[in-house]
Amino acid sequence: MSGMTQPKKSRPAIELADYQRLSEFRYLIRRFLEFSQLQAEDAGLTPRQHQALLAIKGYPGGGAVTVGDLAERLRIRHHSAVELVNRLSEAGLVVRDQDKDDHRRVLLRLTERADDCLAELSAAHLDELSRIEPMLRRLLDQGRE
Repeated sequence: MSGMTQPKKSRPAIELADYQRLSEFRYLIRRFLEFSQLQAEDAGLTPRQHQALLAIKGYPGGGAVTVGDLAERLRIRHHSAVELVNRLSEAGLVVRDQDKDDHRRVLLRLTERADDCLAELSAAHLDELSRIEPMLRRLLDQGRE
């Protein structure tokens, strides 16, 4: 097969405006994530700890959250989530409760301290999101034209 050339795949038709839109979208995301990181650090948390608190508090359906659920929401491995929960627990931000129906399951609950911290961080994040929302909407609307 060494002297044979593979047929060239046809390139999708993407215009300069599409690249610019994607570039701007990634820029806005990075800007928001940088803001988030600085806010978390100012609150004495790592960005991952902040994400974990938010994932627990904002879990879809408001149901109980397990370490496995947290790992899925943060897109990390189970053992990494266990270590994160250990650090959150040591910091007095998360409590582990045994599931009353299934004693093998451990459920995660935020402490009052974590709730207070998360409320402050979330208010700042919602404010920042409202600042970039018009730019995001404009980008998303450009794709529908």
